[in-house]
Amino acid sequence: MLFSVKLVSLIAVAVTMTAAVTTTGAAVAQDLVPTLVTPAVFVPAPAANVLGSIPAPDQTAPQAAPAEPATLDGLVDAQAKDADLSSEMKCLAGAIYFEAKGETLDGQLAVARVVVERSKSGRFPESYCGVVYQPSQFSFIHGRAMPSIKRESRGWHQAVAIAQIADAGSWKSRTEGALYFHAARVAPHWRVTKLARVDDHIFYR
Repeated sequence: MLFSVKLVSLIAVAVTMTAAVTTTGAAVAQDLVPTLVTPAVFVPAPAANVLGSIPAPDQTAPQAAPAEPATLDGLVDAQAKDADLSSEMKCLAGAIYFEAKGETLDGQLAVARVVVERSKSGRFPESYCGVVYQPSQFSFIHGRAMPSIKRESRGWHQAVAIAQIADAGSWKSRTEGALYFHAARVAPHWRVTKLARVDDHIFYR
């Protein structure tokens, strides 16, 4: 009888231990089950936003360069009005004014280009004023002085414009390269090459 009680007690202890092991195993098994981590979802930005960040190409048509005047008259009109002239440019414009005032623009330019060519030739003074004031060269110079000029006159404004053109070399004269000229009413015996007559002057190289 005592043996039976002990056997029953042992069986009860065994059952209790089995239940405990089973419960612990289930807990351990629960802990060993990996947790499924949901990956982050990458959503690309809309294509319109990406393209919108790229600057559009410049569709502006290139501007055409302004056309150069087709005539000497047009080039004279295009020169700066009331220009602040240097002393050199005043000497050049003065030579045009007194030597060729009233002549055509071609005639005025021919006179101007002689002054310019002389200053570059190495055979005359190297400045416009030096050329104009050189003794016995220009008949309008008296006592190394230039007569007064009517600076509001149309003739002076034309002379200034022609001086700017001659200085820049922006229009080719019919007598390009000439170093000498005289009034057509006289006939000096010069041993130089005649180029052409323009208005009231004959030009030579």
